[in-house]
Amino acid sequence: MSTDGTGAGRHRAGPLAEDGTGDEQRSPSDEASFLIDDDMEDDEASRPPSHRGRRVLAAVGSVVLVLALVVGGAAWFLVDRYAGNIDRVAGVFDDLDNADRPAPGSPATPAGADPVTFLLVGSDTREKTADGENPGARSDAIMIARFSGDRQHAQLISIPRDSWVDIPGHGMNKINASYAFGGPSLLIQTVEQLTDVRIDHYVAIDFDGIIQVTDDLGGVDVVVAETTSNGPYTFEKGVNHLDGDEARWYLGQRYGLEGGDFDRVKRQQQYLRAMFGKLFSANTFTDVGKLDSALRAVTSAVSVDDTLGNTALLKLASSMRGVTPDDIQYFTAPIEGTGKEGPASVVYLNDALGERMWQYLRNDSLAENAEEFSQQALPDVPR
Repeated sequence: MSTDGTGAGRHRAGPLAEDGTGDEQRSPSDEASFLIDDDMEDDEASRPPSHRGRRVLAAVGSVVLVLALVVGGAAWFLVDRYAGNIDRVAGVFDDLDNADRPAPGSPATPAGADPVTFLLVGSDTREKTADGENPGARSDAIMIARFSGDRQHAQLISIPRDSWVDIPGHGMNKINASYAFGGPSLLIQTVEQLTDVRIDHYVAIDFDGIIQVTDDLGGVDVVVAETTSNGPYTFEKGVNHLDGDEARWYLGQRYGLEGGDFDRVKRQQQYLRAMFGKLFSANTFTDVGKLDSALRAVTSAVSVDDTLGNTALLKLASSMRGVTPDDIQYFTAPIEGTGKEGPASVVYLNDALGERMWQYLRNDSLAENAEEFSQQALPDVPR
């Protein structure tokens, strides 16, 4: 058994089970005092569809503000009709010590701007306990969105919610437990420690917004590799036209998928890619009413940290006006395998390959080195 430098043991990955997690039994880490067993909590047969889909769709929707608006250009933020819809999350960065944080990103070129990095989170939050912790809250999906310094590219990297990582002050645990322990601030601190990439802004969203956007756009087309069923719907092999309710079930499925939760992450990214393509298609831009309705649904569902004012957001959107949906690359953090930590199924990250990915991100050169991560990239037709 090797160690990862935190004093907690790293385990050889167990065999991949049908639900995308390993079934080999492991001993819990001495430092892990709190584990969330999402396998038990996410039982498809016992969870009502509105709750099953809430966290997944919140995760997918959280990137819509950052990508949809900046890719669409600044024009849509020029009036309070859109900017006024966006809520702010107070104090996300207040308790973070800048001396302990990664350095800000460097310009890609001498004439370039600083790259901008967002942490995008979909979560199921519940009431805090008397000590301020929130053991029932989970960040269902965690994504890093990076806009390059030359403003020609964007990358979206999903970090599996069950990734076994060191959470500052709490030892080894699933990465989504950091949200339960300390909300957005601790999650940011955990991601920064894992990647050594500085997070500039935080974004979260109400899942109802993404459903409304789907319906406002008249539905979204996705391509399914093999026929699967979830809830009341069957998703046939080939092209499927999804309305909002169908999207909820499509994105919430992991049982019955060969890669389990890993395939669900790919579906989330696939759905975003399809939505951005539909949102910024010629047909949508020529239908002012449809575009207005979709953008109002997006912005009314979005919350961002209070350090990102409307002026700064306008400036970022303007600088990204030349980026199209085709310029966005989708990845998943490199995975070593899966296993068990106590009762919980966890994901072990590939530290060596991951460090190369994070280094490229820090150097703002992931777009040029994307071929190295072809196995972590979103395929044309995910399962």
